[in-house]
Amino acid sequence: MIEAILLDVDGTLTNGRKEITPKTEAALRAAEAAGIRLVLASGRTDNGLSRFGRQLGMYEHDGVFVCYNGAKAVDCQTGEVLFNQAMSVDAARRVLEHMKRFCVWPIMDHGCYMYVNDVFAGMVTNPDGTRRNIIEYESRSNSYLLCEERDLAAFVDWEPNKILVAGEPAYLEKHWQKMAEPFEGELSSMFTAPYYYEFTAKGVDKSKALRESFSALGIAPENVIAFGDAQNDITMLKWAGIGVAMGNAVDETKEAADEVTLSNEEDGIAASLAKHLPDICG
Repeated sequence: MIEAILLDVDGTLTNGRKEITPKTEAALRAAEAAGIRLVLASGRTDNGLSRFGRQLGMYEHDGVFVCYNGAKAVDCQTGEVLFNQAMSVDAARRVLEHMKRFCVWPIMDHGCYMYVNDVFAGMVTNPDGTRRNIIEYESRSNSYLLCEERDLAAFVDWEPNKILVAGEPAYLEKHWQKMAEPFEGELSSMFTAPYYYEFTAKGVDKSKALRESFSALGIAPENVIAFGDAQNDITMLKWAGIGVAMGNAVDETKEAADEVTLSNEEDGIAASLAKHLPDICG
């Protein structure tokens, strides 16, 4: 019996325009109306997940946000923090100090603000050769105001859930090992997109946050179906009773999943739910 549906967002729940299609929304709303809990599990912040939560009615139906790739889990309806694993202030300062050696743009969120060194920096090259400001994109897509601080290492005085580092994909691919080297064994770090490399507390991943949160909620993993497309979704797909990779998923994620559905452009979530919940979503 499926009691919860876990959903990665970018590349899974949303299409290439960062929209939830009507067919996918209808299937998830039907499951929700039948008492199945929806969970968004993403690298995005809780603020960045809010518009999708509102669209799906999660604030009225005990939805859960697992954000920062598993560093934090929040009950949408009550606002209760179900799980939180932040890095220390000292670790954050050392990461930010180290990043000064590289041609990258560190990004941190706190409250309603996203803090950066320069709001006009951050130009990256898209796969089609066009250019965009990744700082503007990140702040707008996650509904943050932007604030400049020339020295983020000196400025940070809170325990952040993550430090996002943006840069040109080719540059990050060449330098990520040197960026991460001083923190090996102390922090977790990974690519979450070709132009994003991020640092979190050691051991953070989506499955850990889900395991801790769902234990408190009384939901067993065998009663969960999970959808994802990227490498950071693999632990979540393996943890769930049914792990479903999207048709557009990377090969490593497809190999780790129990099954593969249609792509995020073809309502793959709706197709899979019609198969597993035919009386509800068929």
